[in-house]
Amino acid sequence: MTGPVRSVSQAFAILRLLGEAGALTLSDIGRSVSLSPSSCLNLLKTLVAEGAIEREMAGKRYRLTAPWQAAEALRDSAGTRLVDRALPRMAAFAQATEAAVGLWKIVSRDRMQLAVRAESDAGMRLSLADDQRQPLGSGAAGRAIAAVQGVGEGELARRYAPVRWQADLPFETYVRQVHEAAARGYAIDQGYTHRGVWTVAAGTTGIAPGFCLSASVVAGSQSDTEIAALGAKLILLRDELILQAA
Repeated sequence: MTGPVRSVSQAFAILRLLGEAGALTLSDIGRSVSLSPSSCLNLLKTLVAEGAIEREMAGKRYRLTAPWQAAEALRDSAGTRLVDRALPRMAAFAQATEAAVGLWKIVSRDRMQLAVRAESDAGMRLSLADDQRQPLGSGAAGRAIAAVQGVGEGELARRYAPVRWQADLPFETYVRQVHEAAARGYAIDQGYTHRGVWTVAAGTTGIAPGFCLSASVVAGSQSDTEIAALGAKLILLRDELILQAA
């Protein structure tokens, strides 16, 4: 018996990737499935011709066509289940902590995207914008992701470079904060990304393509002890969601 046809396996890998991560560029797809640009482009052109994927009119990204987006086989994954089932637990967490809670998904080697958000009904509360994208190195989420990935200093420098910090954050401090996040299990951003906002985040690489939970509060509204407790609770929530998606 002959083995599987490599090009067919690669085509299905691309379909599963787009089902998980959403629209991606040629370079992002090629890196994710370990294809050269020319081989990847040929497969993408074939999938476009077959009606499985399409190229966005306003950009250079490819996405599944509507019928393929609805295909249950491509959605039956831990990553999809995590996103689909996260909101109720996140909403309860936001209500209990009065934090704005986000579930971030890695969508390329340079970007993460907000997949789900929840907030409390407190009179004064923070809110996250739907579907926003951020540089992969940005905020507490960026440090938390780098920490669970065990990223080296060279890659940290690449991720740090495009981020626009609202408060001065030297690269050496950024690296130290990533190491601290790796040691305690969650990262903290105290006003560097957004003035007046403190955020804790806990990442995971256990579910593809990689996710991170964040919880944001008004700066100074919680003590250092309370921020540490918020981080510990966020780790528990992350672990509960991972089990729920398994």
